[in-house]
Amino acid sequence: MNSGRLLRRGVNLERLTLGWNAVGIVVLGVAAIAAGSVALAGFGLDSLVEIGASTVVLWELSDTGEARQRRALSLIGAAFILLAIYVTVQSAIVFATAHHARPSDLGIAWTAVTAAVMFGLASGKARTGKALDNPVLVAEGRVTFIDGLLSSAVLVGLVLNAVVGAWWADPLAGLVIVVYGLREARSIFGRRNLTHHPPGPGKQGSAGSYTGGRDRWESLSAGAGRAPARHHVSKCAHEQAHSEHEL
Repeated sequence: MNSGRLLRRGVNLERLTLGWNAVGIVVLGVAAIAAGSVALAGFGLDSLVEIGASTVVLWELSDTGEARQRRALSLIGAAFILLAIYVTVQSAIVFATAHHARPSDLGIAWTAVTAAVMFGLASGKARTGKALDNPVLVAEGRVTFIDGLLSSAVLVGLVLNAVVGAWWADPLAGLVIVVYGLREARSIFGRRNLTHHPPGPGKQGSAGSYTGGRDRWESLSAGAGRAPARHHVSKCAHEQAHSEHEL
């Protein structure tokens, strides 16, 4: 598949993500108010993070220059950190207040469908980003994957709360997402630094190919190959002159 078609696929995946999360904010807001659910309200706010990440990628895909990729990676890394902070604060509030939300059929249905949609979108973004060799699209695919994990965690919490009254299940599952989100943020910022500061001669960074060191190495090798030849010619001339002097 050519790069133009892959680029269009990446744009369409981001547009679908944007549209889904825009609708999700409204649905989750209605469900959160009806059930008095802190988890559903917080998950609605999480959709804003995903909308922001998708907007960043659409902006970056319009011009895939290295400088713009670094800025886009920084923004997506910041989105991971914000997501981790949100889940941490949300979990702490629920644990501290022992809040028992009312069962929400709408919330259960939406989070179940959202989890499936987000995992599908994340897989598509990962494959397309790798095919395009675009680290920003790959990184945003991880944001979408985390959104799917968060949907699943909220779904499990809602179901356990509705069936057995286990109010603590949702914030406990959220803490797993905090660890994953922070790890991905660290990975993204590390990749961005490698892109900004290319590795030394003869090395290649994980953010992409760097040929400057290789070119310099080949130049030095060529020079080293010529130096012995010059030395050999000089030595032969010296020996010939010495022989003539003896004669």
